[in-house]
Amino acid sequence: MTIEYSGKGDPARSLALLWRTSERTSRKGKPDLNVDRIVRAAIEVADAEGLQALSMRRVAERLGVGTMSLYTYVPGKPELLDVMLDTVYGETARPEEVPGGWRGRLEVIARENWQLYLRHPWLLQVAASRPVLGPNVTAKYDYELRAVDGIGLTDVEMDSVITLVAGFVHGTARGAVEAAQAESRTGLSDEQWWAAHAPFFSRIADVERFPTAARVGQATGEALGAAYSAEHAFEFGLQRVLDGIEALVSGRAS
Repeated sequence: MTIEYSGKGDPARSLALLWRTSERTSRKGKPDLNVDRIVRAAIEVADAEGLQALSMRRVAERLGVGTMSLYTYVPGKPELLDVMLDTVYGETARPEEVPGGWRGRLEVIARENWQLYLRHPWLLQVAASRPVLGPNVTAKYDYELRAVDGIGLTDVEMDSVITLVAGFVHGTARGAVEAAQAESRTGLSDEQWWAAHAPFFSRIADVERFPTAARVGQATGEALGAAYSAEHAFEFGLQRVLDGIEALVSGRAS
């Protein structure tokens, strides 16, 4: 899997693009090409073909323009990637009124991030330890922090809680994307794969040697209809993460 890193571009140029402080107009004076249109085309390429297919040339082809014309608006691919990230992070809903207190708010945040990864699987190919300091990323972080503000946590704990939830969603989303891509990459659905391998499993399965694995594996397969369910992993794991945070919050109150 191709891994890209956010924040690789020139910081001054990236920030100017992210905050649109120095956007240039078309040389012809027509609004037929601008940063927003270029970024949207780049996101469409990444959504459809994966991050490995993203290049200035490929984006230009999608827009039907010459590659060099993009450089009038975007310095290069690293800066473009930063703006792509900030743009898609702006898609998450941020309702102010959410039932269920802080737990309900964190659940909404987790589900919004989960859906974001499913819409844009290429996000999982971007290492974002160096955050993109754009308006949407900043607004998203501020909103998520406010979900746990005033519940008895320190500022560092607030940040850690958001990091914990985000990390859980990132991991389960990776499993969901990989499971979804397995069929298209291998040409076999899960049902077809298991059917093809079942005769061999029955030969090597040793219930006496691996009794716990046999019992649990059978129960899981019957309950989920498969050996693995990304949706179940997300739903079960999210509640356990929230349980852990609740224990932390309750400990502060006692």
